[in-house]
Amino acid sequence: MLDSKNTLVEISVSYRYAQEHQWVIQGITGFLSAYYMEKPGFQVRRHYDDLETGVHIWLCEIPAGMSVPRLLKRLQADIPQSHVLECQAQTAGHLRYLIDTKQE
Repeated sequence: MLDSKNTLVEISVSYRYAQEHQWVIQGITGFLSAYYMEKPGFQVRRHYDDLETGVHIWLCEIPAGMSVPRLLKRLQADIPQSHVLECQAQTAGHLRYLIDTKQE
């Protein structure tokens, strides 16, 4: 059950980025598991692939006031070069942060 002070966000990886860096899904899963131990109130609620788009998704519960861009900046230091797009999740109406191949 979602705490009234918490919110849901999606951290996702594009199909293209996952194909270019096949180990990255396991690496991000490990990073988010470690982050759970570090930050009270943070947790991964669900981890799945969107079969229609090929996007890999972690649905995360975050405490109020937590900076998702800060979390992503730390994550980007551990994975191959990428950029993050912030958009609205297609179905649930919460924010999605999509990690994708860095555009030159």
